Amino acid sequence: MYGALWRILPGPWWVRLFLLLMLIAAVLAACLYFVFPWLNGFINVTDVTVDG
Repeated sequence: MYGALWRILPGPWWVRLFLLLMLIAAVLAACLYFVFPWLNGFINVTDVTVDG
């Protein structure tokens, strides 16, 4: 999968690396701003069952 993504990206290796890092940053930002808040509605964080 990563090899296919590397071959699809245009330019020399340093441009590919920059684009890949920007793609990873965009995916992480999408997780932080959209996915994790959506999941927070399904998880009850006040219901802790861990005994010490």
